[in-house]
Amino acid sequence: MKRMLPGLLLFAVIVSLTCLADSTDAAALFKSKCAMCHGPDGTANTTMAKNLGIKSYKSPDVQKQSDADLKNTIVNGKGKMPSYKSLTPEQVDALVKYIRELGK
Repeated sequence: MKRMLPGLLLFAVIVSLTCLADSTDAAALFKSKCAMCHGPDGTANTTMAKNLGIKSYKSPDVQKQSDADLKNTIVNGKGKMPSYKSLTPEQVDALVKYIRELGK
């Protein structure tokens, strides 16, 4: 058991750092791809959002959408929103998770 403890501690640190990196990557990705229209906090409090009629992520209309619907919108675009087919499935999943966090 004593021999396993350092390994378990290392594993816990790696998992923690991976989770932190995922959330940081999602925030950076959101900032680079989404924030100019949706706002840095997702509330759509930008001139672009107001001109395009973009809803806040806190809006019930947005939050009631399924993860699959949000993924489809990110990948294929919707209305004036461009498609982001160049994103990996992992990046899209991370953005959906980040959008859910911003919607709280």
